[in-house]
Amino acid sequence: MGFTTAAIFKSQVEVLASRKALYDWTAVKGLDLINGVDPKRVYPEGKSIVVLMENYFNKSFPKAMENTFGRCYLDDDRVTKDGLFLRIKAFRGFLRDHGVESKVPFNIPHRLAAARAGLGTFGKNCLFYSRKAAKQSSWTLPIAIITNQEFEPDNPTITIGCPDWCRNACIVACPTQALLAPRKLDPRRCISFLTYYGEEITPLEFREPMGMWIYGCDRCQNICPRNQPWLAEKLPVNEKVAAMKDDFDLIKLLHMDMNYFKTKIWPHMFYVPPKEIWRWKMNAARALGNSRDPSYIPQLVKAYSENNDERVQGMCAWALGRIGGHEAKKALRSFVSESNKTIMEEVETALAFA
Repeated sequence: MGFTTAAIFKSQVEVLASRKALYDWTAVKGLDLINGVDPKRVYPEGKSIVVLMENYFNKSFPKAMENTFGRCYLDDDRVTKDGLFLRIKAFRGFLRDHGVESKVPFNIPHRLAAARAGLGTFGKNCLFYSRKAAKQSSWTLPIAIITNQEFEPDNPTITIGCPDWCRNACIVACPTQALLAPRKLDPRRCISFLTYYGEEITPLEFREPMGMWIYGCDRCQNICPRNQPWLAEKLPVNEKVAAMKDDFDLIKLLHMDMNYFKTKIWPHMFYVPPKEIWRWKMNAARALGNSRDPSYIPQLVKAYSENNDERVQGMCAWALGRIGGHEAKKALRSFVSESNKTIMEEVETALAFA
């Protein structure tokens, strides 16, 4: 736990102003980052910010899911409200019992609040590294709570804590070159953004580098030297996530109907709304293509036929081309009579490298 004032985050104002082109999309998505830089706008009675550190990776996850979904989403209860939500609620109840009212806003800069509260430092990958929790790794979620009572602030630790010898490992390792420089990210190139916010079919230049990631990405965290001590830990199994493993099978995601999505997938990974179920299917098709496994060809052909969304069909065609071989080419040639111009372009591109 750490404490900081409810003063405006001046450095964040400057960042948002200087990188306006990189973050214009946030307003469209309802993230409201501009108002979040001033806690007083969020909670006029606010005097201090209490920051708690949550370790979202304190139990191990199935390996198949770790390589496909960002760990921070694997046990997310913002819809089910059966884990972290209850603990935050209990903590706010504790504050209220002691005469302290509070608010938990979604749009203030949580990582910057944590650094201002002295709870750790930043990584070159823009993530926050704890001073104590999870062996000083980035597998943490700062929770900022604005209170109407003033607490003595802790000493800020707003700095990059990466060792000189790491040689910018995270920046070099980013498959889509989203990390432009230490603590400077182009979110529009980030795999996490592309999996759940990107508009239309994923641009060709990103498809292969995105690999098997379906929702989120941990590449810059997996490669980071600061995270290795925690990654080496033998952790107990997260039974809740292990029970979900079969529901998130790639083939099931590729063919799922709306009922399956609403009951099995959306409650756990909710950034993609039901009306955008096509995005999950498109991501699954792209991952299957990047697997280079010919056994998936019949599934991709079936998905192409059963979907009428050109983004899903286009990605199925690309995936077939990525796998390549006689059967993939045969399937692609059968699509050539398709009248949709967008899909035909994808089919022709896929045939060129199949």
